[in-house]
Amino acid sequence: MTTSDTLNAICDAQPFVTRFMVRNLVTGQEIERGAHEETPSGSTRKTSIMMALLKAATEGRVDLDEPITYEKRLAEEVASGMLRYLTPGLVISLRDAVSGMMVLSDNVCTKMVLERLTLAEVDGYCKDLGMVNTHHRFLIPPLALPADHALTTVTTTSAADQVLLLQTILDAQTSVEAQQRLGCREDLCHWAMQTLKNQVLRYGIRSRLPFETLVASKSGRGKRGRMDAGIVYRNKAPLFIITAYTDQVPQAMPDGTPGYTVALETMGRLAQACWQDFQA
Repeated sequence: MTTSDTLNAICDAQPFVTRFMVRNLVTGQEIERGAHEETPSGSTRKTSIMMALLKAATEGRVDLDEPITYEKRLAEEVASGMLRYLTPGLVISLRDAVSGMMVLSDNVCTKMVLERLTLAEVDGYCKDLGMVNTHHRFLIPPLALPADHALTTVTTTSAADQVLLLQTILDAQTSVEAQQRLGCREDLCHWAMQTLKNQVLRYGIRSRLPFETLVASKSGRGKRGRMDAGIVYRNKAPLFIITAYTDQVPQAMPDGTPGYTVALETMGRLAQACWQDFQA
């Protein structure tokens, strides 16, 4: 059985939709399933928000050392992260707000970041990179969205778009051309990669990999499914990029298991299969 067969069998075993793209960074082999189809982005959108902000910092339009005061209004309609539980008045830097947005997916931090950009700016940044199926539509997804919401009510992306973005960030660690495509200084490209590596959440892609495995990633969740996008390393070298998006995930499976649990497990199995096959 080929790796492609294995990955598709993992997806076929579940009643929900799974879209993915995998790129073997050693051989260049690509495997995909619905990779160019538009799908809810969840918080994987935040990688492009981070890069758009770092471009603005490179251009001198924002200051990463700017102090930002956490105000109570920033916690309204927020359902992720920890700042919403803290006492208003806390002061952090814009740089730390980016870290909070990425590492803990804190949406108070996301608001802090996006108040220094515009959605049009972030959306245009993605289009300029070639992320044609990525559409930034809202500051924060409305909490009252139904599980069967339309794509046009949330920010959307595609598995292929996220591979493009992660590959460009990876290339920018050594390539001036990639740095120029991102519009970011070399030091900020390095900082972006380190921020992706700082992830503390170990479900999704990481869940079935050896515990010490280095992964530079951003996960997400939404009313329609879970998602994860990352670069998986072996022996400090990038081994493969995997982006996986589950959609139309039921609240509960026939045996009563929460649908999101199986969605996360499915992404973990995809990453595990790649890990095993790409080292063979």
